[in-house]
Amino acid sequence: MKLTSLDYTIIIAFFVVSTLIGIIASQRAGKNFSEYFLAGGKMPWWMLGLSMVATTFAADTPNLVTGIVRKDGVSGNWVWWAFLLTGLLTVFVYARLWKRSGVLTDLEFYEIRYSGAPAGFLRGFRAIYLGVVFNCLVMANVTLAGIKLGGILLGWSPVQTVLIAGTVTVAYTLIGGLRGVILTDCFQFVMAMVGAVAAAAVVCDLPEVGGFANLLAHENVSSKLSMLPDFSDVNALIPLLIIPLAVQWWSSWYPGAEPGGGGYVAQRMLGARSEQDATTATLLFQVAHYALRPWPWIIVAFASLVVFPDLDTIRAAFPDIDPNIVQDDLAYPAMLTFLPSGLLGIVIASLMAAFMSTISTQLNWGSSYLAHDFYRRFLKPEASEKELVTVGRVCTVGLMVLSGALALTLESAMEGFSILLQIGAGTGLIYILRWFWWRINAFTEIAGMVVSFAVAMFFRFGYPAMGWEKLEDWQQLVIGVSVTTVAWLLATFLSPSTDMQDLKDFFQKIRPGGPGWKPVQEALAAEGTAIEDGESITAGILAMLAATFMTYSLLFGTGYFLYGQWVSFTVSLVVTLVSVFTLIRCWPSLEMSKAEERNVIS
Repeated sequence: MKLTSLDYTIIIAFFVVSTLIGIIASQRAGKNFSEYFLAGGKMPWWMLGLSMVATTFAADTPNLVTGIVRKDGVSGNWVWWAFLLTGLLTVFVYARLWKRSGVLTDLEFYEIRYSGAPAGFLRGFRAIYLGVVFNCLVMANVTLAGIKLGGILLGWSPVQTVLIAGTVTVAYTLIGGLRGVILTDCFQFVMAMVGAVAAAAVVCDLPEVGGFANLLAHENVSSKLSMLPDFSDVNALIPLLIIPLAVQWWSSWYPGAEPGGGGYVAQRMLGARSEQDATTATLLFQVAHYALRPWPWIIVAFASLVVFPDLDTIRAAFPDIDPNIVQDDLAYPAMLTFLPSGLLGIVIASLMAAFMSTISTQLNWGSSYLAHDFYRRFLKPEASEKELVTVGRVCTVGLMVLSGALALTLESAMEGFSILLQIGAGTGLIYILRWFWWRINAFTEIAGMVVSFAVAMFFRFGYPAMGWEKLEDWQQLVIGVSVTTVAWLLATFLSPSTDMQDLKDFFQKIRPGGPGWKPVQEALAAEGTAIEDGESITAGILAMLAATFMTYSLLFGTGYFLYGQWVSFTVSLVVTLVSVFTLIRCWPSLEMSKAEERNVIS
């Protein structure tokens, strides 16, 4: 495969447009911390929503989905489809709370929710733990995908790919801050979707595939079509559906799907111009992420099962690729080698867009932690706004270097995904409850993080060294969740509670609903303080359920349409319409206090 002058022209034009957007944004980016890391808190919902979708459309995502489909079929995607529940809980319960908090980063939350030295320690610890450790793991996974794409499509070595892609992305990220990232994300998302859809259309017409109908009927593909696992096969049902829906979505912390919101999703919500924009942006993100994007990748994965039915055929086709990284996820870039001139340039540019949008967000988000929650909080509280921006830019370079080095040690996208899930196992419920239960404290979170990380490292390194029989990933997840949950519950009840004055200040600022703040409400009432009714959690949960049915039915309906299963498609369409109607009816009550809702009902 050789790139033509047309392909190079398209790729260069993509870089020029992205750079120009960054330069335009740079005119405001360096003014202060809020402008550089939160775009001044004035961004509209649709830009924020598209930016979140673009960020999660990483260069490794098509590879991950392809690897899942080749191994477990379409139903294997429940390992990440289940996180829709987490995302919609953030939309309808937590988005307004985050915007209302008024913090500059989600880690600043700790010192308005908790008290004393433990709160400060937690903030600093999380700045390093998430900003460096977790962040570099995520970026390494994305960079690994870039290595595979560069090797297959451009003939680059792993080191060459890391150096070139890392340098370009860091330079682009340093220019425009979050505003530049968001504006460029919108452009890059369009590029990425055009490339994904075009690639799916072309591979179906390959002579080896023989059209979409023949693709679906092929013996290597027909057994992979179901969107639900075989309910009679317990060995498939438990890991593919039961564990993700019953345990994983609420118990695991994963970037972009944090229970209760957090990370770059919280950064986008904090950058919104209003609570309504924060809510709508996050809803757009969830619907587009789960219902709009997966099918082009799935179709390419199907075609790869025909063209490259096993790993040996991939190795034979690409003998110069390091055999250690030839896994099922490599089938996606392998299929792109069949694209014609011009379209190949568009697809390569789209994958570069996916890479850049994710890495730039992770770099900006991670450096915001290091600059605001570590440097200013602990090292130099008197630091000027411009100094913080400079520190953030230096940290951006350092994070890219670390993640690039780590990427050279990984082998597959699913490997990195599993590591991240295990590290966060058991902590998710803390982030859900801390807004609505006064007894959660800093020691709760510290215990959860330390124990979940220790359990993950045991399964990753200690467990194999002992020679014990290997547990499945889902078994490790359940054990990790159980051990971590017991640990943080013990820490919660055995440690002193948060100072009552801090709890009262938090309650009055955030106005959370539910019965979990009763002692705080009683303390406020005893001193004669007026108590404003909190959020209507019931309305939020109803809206979440309606949006869940709406999004899953859109996802399934698209699949049934492609499969030509018209009865199932019609049922999905009806469910979608009913869910949309229900969501529209629920939406106004989300803005009501509990007292207003009771008045409407009565």
